[in-house]
Amino acid sequence: MRELFRRQPRFTTSDDEDARSKVPEDLWVKCPKCGELAYTKEHLQTHRVCQRCGYHFRLAARERIDLLADEGSFVEWDTDLTTDDPLGFSVDGESYADKARKTAAKSGMAEAVISGEIAVDGQLLAIVVTDFSFMGASMGAVYGEKLARAAERAVAGCTPLLTISASGGARMQEGLFSLMQMAKTTAALTRLTEQRLPHIALLTDPCYGGVTASYATVADMIVAEPGALIGFAGPRVIEQTIRQKLPEGFQTAEFLLEHGLIDRVVPRSALKPMIGSLMRIYQQAAGCLVPPAILASEVADA
Repeated sequence: MRELFRRQPRFTTSDDEDARSKVPEDLWVKCPKCGELAYTKEHLQTHRVCQRCGYHFRLAARERIDLLADEGSFVEWDTDLTTDDPLGFSVDGESYADKARKTAAKSGMAEAVISGEIAVDGQLLAIVVTDFSFMGASMGAVYGEKLARAAERAVAGCTPLLTISASGGARMQEGLFSLMQMAKTTAALTRLTEQRLPHIALLTDPCYGGVTASYATVADMIVAEPGALIGFAGPRVIEQTIRQKLPEGFQTAEFLLEHGLIDRVVPRSALKPMIGSLMRIYQQAAGCLVPPAILASEVADA
């Protein structure tokens, strides 16, 4: 009789190792900010944004393109450019060339950056997207060359340029060849300005070092995703240097918006409509570059 009234366990366990091994390891995703568990399929449908707290997970470069581009509109450029090892750099017996090849094989990308042309709401623009999973999206010679070529093609085709950046900075394995890309990319973008073609920069988490100090912050419109960390040096390095405590939220997108470094903080779900609005403004301006203040007010009303 006692067995009839015994409380039954809410969950059952299995000793079948084969059954356990069939359960995918990536079935659930846990938010690092609020701890919410999300079913991976649903998580991908929301473009990797936590539905409880709004935390924006990192996206791969091709996920970024899929998020923004009209279906079937993306055409990739310069797929033949691959990383070289100009200095013969090696660490712990592993050469930079070997590391780059392994990273490329694992990620399915030839480099940390993808460039090409997309349509957003039917309007063409050149696009350059970085992928942080490829060596921290550090900026090397191929990175800089792809961006410079994209800017040149934008000028030739009379189309705006969208750069989407997440990076740890310059690629130390390429030494001065890497540092040169800061000047090279910034100079390439001046051609857009001369032709009155807009450059829109989207800064995503994390964006640091030479990328922040060069092309990413000289755009006509600078946008960031919520909570993105953006800066040159990390906060710990800065605190150790100036021997002062930094304010709360330092280097977050919201902090930088408040202090004037960026123009808007836009959630991922609103990025495509915002870019579409900017493209329509550009078309209506008949080739005249619209001041960022007007762009920002138009997007706010969209």
